[in-house]
Amino acid sequence: MRRSFYHYVKTLRDPYKKDNITLFANAVDNDGTFPKHSTHYNELSDYLEMNGDYVISMEVFDEVFQMYKDNNK
Repeated sequence: MRRSFYHYVKTLRDPYKKDNITLFANAVDNDGTFPKHSTHYNELSDYLEMNGDYVISMEVFDEVFQMYKDNNK
């Protein structure tokens, strides 16, 4: 079974690293309303644009989503 984007992002968390991807992953993990079962780019992108005040740049999301797609081939 293909894992959700949220479950993939959880593998990128780290309390000590401060790069943009790790900060994004830590923030997603702390977001109680994040769509945890979604695998769809548009749904996730729309959610982050409306509710993801912690997203520094949507480019970070795009990069992580591409990593997610590559990992789930």
